[in-house]
Amino acid sequence: MQFCNRRDSFNSVQNNFPYTRMANEPPTSTSAPLFSIIIGAYNDWAALTSCLRSFAQQTYPPSFEVILVDDGSAEPAPDFIRDWNNQYPLTIVRQPHAGVSAARNRGAQISKGPILVFADADSRFDVNCLQALASTIADSPQHSSFQLRLTGDCATLVGRVEELRLITLQDHLLQPDGCLRYLNTAGFAIRRTQVDVEAGVFYTGAVRGEDTLLLAGLIERGQLPFLVVNAIVQHETPFSPLESLRKEIRSAYLEMDTYKIIDTKGVKYRVTYRERLEMLRAMWKTSARKSIGRSAWFVLVTRQVLRLVLHFVYRATGTQSRSQSR
Repeated sequence: MQFCNRRDSFNSVQNNFPYTRMANEPPTSTSAPLFSIIIGAYNDWAALTSCLRSFAQQTYPPSFEVILVDDGSAEPAPDFIRDWNNQYPLTIVRQPHAGVSAARNRGAQISKGPILVFADADSRFDVNCLQALASTIADSPQHSSFQLRLTGDCATLVGRVEELRLITLQDHLLQPDGCLRYLNTAGFAIRRTQVDVEAGVFYTGAVRGEDTLLLAGLIERGQLPFLVVNAIVQHETPFSPLESLRKEIRSAYLEMDTYKIIDTKGVKYRVTYRERLEMLRAMWKTSARKSIGRSAWFVLVTRQVLRLVLHFVYRATGTQSRSQSR
């Protein structure tokens, strides 16, 4: 994949989108922004601070707005969150707790931009991220959605595990045309015209795995997301190894109903056993890097084995239950 240098990219963005400003300048334009960045938050105000700060630190970004949907947190957004409105347009909406999919849908419905960008509260955008994304979108009218390149925070073991996982997935699921057979809403963008915003971008019945369900829909339409390799988002994981393992097990369990929905569509989205072996070997090689380490490989493999066991048990018990009901 070829990309313009930063200055050429900036000129391209200026020509295609009339309003571009430094993020730390006070918002002055009343026109619709290019990007509507949508974040669902639930009791994670401390983690969200780094995410919101990363938008203020963007270098020559196109115009953008941030829409924060408070999904029924115990306390409303504190002042240190609301104060970011002094740096860029920030809209905070509070709703009864309904899940991340409903929160993102609400944010999309009140957004103004032609490009919807979804981020998590623990996402941190690189200083050139929005500018690089705008340049790629301007140069890629044939693509309807875009996966930003995700990285982990190698300062902790859990972060190194996440870095190893993301490197492996993004390397091995990358297609020859630059598209990716993977979608992660820690950093994902889609053209507004490609979704039914009023009906909802995400299926609210999916407690977990809503991004995989969206990917399945894109696969059905032959529209895999294009990987924007120089639009980097660091996915922070502020958990201990034990907390991370518990979260992984819980997520794996909650995702099972979502995968069942995808299976009824007949969409092939899972990696084959051969691909799993290739990815396992690649992870071992990558874990030799000093920034990652072998311990990350062992933790990641343990997590993946537990996930596979849970899915196998779920499928087996589900099949048995259906047989008994006949």
